[in-house]
Amino acid sequence: MWTTGAEQVEQAVAECVGLLGAVTEGDWEGVRAGRLDWDCRRTAVHIAEDLIAYAGQLAGREQDGYAPFELSMEEDTGNADVLRVIGTTGALLAAAIRTAPRHVRAFHPYPFRSANREGFAAMGVIEVLLHTHDICEGLGLSYEPAPELCDFVLTRIFPHVQPGPTPWPTLLWATGRGDLAGRAPLTEWRWNNNLVLDTERLTLEGVTPAAATDLSTVGDGGFEWIEGGPVEGTRVGAGLVYKQYEDGTHRPEWGMYVLVRREDGRALGAMGFHGVPDAAGRVEIGYDLVEGARGHGYATEALRTLSARALKRDGVRTVLANVERGNLPSQNVLARAGFIQVPAEDPELLAYELREPREG
Repeated sequence: MWTTGAEQVEQAVAECVGLLGAVTEGDWEGVRAGRLDWDCRRTAVHIAEDLIAYAGQLAGREQDGYAPFELSMEEDTGNADVLRVIGTTGALLAAAIRTAPRHVRAFHPYPFRSANREGFAAMGVIEVLLHTHDICEGLGLSYEPAPELCDFVLTRIFPHVQPGPTPWPTLLWATGRGDLAGRAPLTEWRWNNNLVLDTERLTLEGVTPAAATDLSTVGDGGFEWIEGGPVEGTRVGAGLVYKQYEDGTHRPEWGMYVLVRREDGRALGAMGFHGVPDAAGRVEIGYDLVEGARGHGYATEALRTLSARALKRDGVRTVLANVERGNLPSQNVLARAGFIQVPAEDPELLAYELREPREG
């Protein structure tokens, strides 16, 4: 069953509060939190600050920046009271996630200046997991969160990180807190919320590895589809995305996008790239629509937007598409989007290209 992340926030917070609740009599202010410059008390307060900040962003539908407020503790607040605040702010974030409609996005800077409810859930969970780890490292406690929490985070906001043998060491490595066999240590890192692009009538929503896994089988990927969707081409494309994620070659901007009709929030199909651009600056694109959405110009609209964005990226010179010879509707879509037919490498297919504009 698809999850929006509220339960994961609650689970992460419960693990944090339960573990640290046994050591609240200690001197948290006198102990550094792991590799951080903060002490354990300051780090615990920071967890609560992040949780309430994310709840505020999502509940307030903040679009242009962070909501201008701060969280402060009353004088003489003890360590146990700080944990109470973490529990409260975690509950507020979970409530904001549960009540936010699927299409709502709010401001967050990394990397595309917005996140949806799942993104805020994943960001909330990782803040709890990592900083609980930091505090436990400082206090000499053993801590390993539930693997499903780590996997929830990795498959939603670390799409560029190849899965490791187990989720928790992989997440520690991906955030500069641990080593992973065969991979160089990281000193800088960022998580990566999915990219969303708007056209006149559509929202093109980048597919995360979590959504790709669901779509590649029998799930809906967290989207509300029109009748008949998702179609087989979408499931095949989603399987390709997840295979690239497993191989460590997935790059979100060059992945798959679900086409969502803005007037009713329903998914119509998918469009995306087969991988990153090659050495010659070529990138291949493909698409599929649910039958009930065909004939309305949606594919052309999405193709123009994705192709134009691709050709603006450094080093990209050509967007390529291959279609079956008998697929006249798809050939018409490519022609309307400005593609021209070129010789095909596969004799059973027709090849089309859209090239970067040349000066002069």
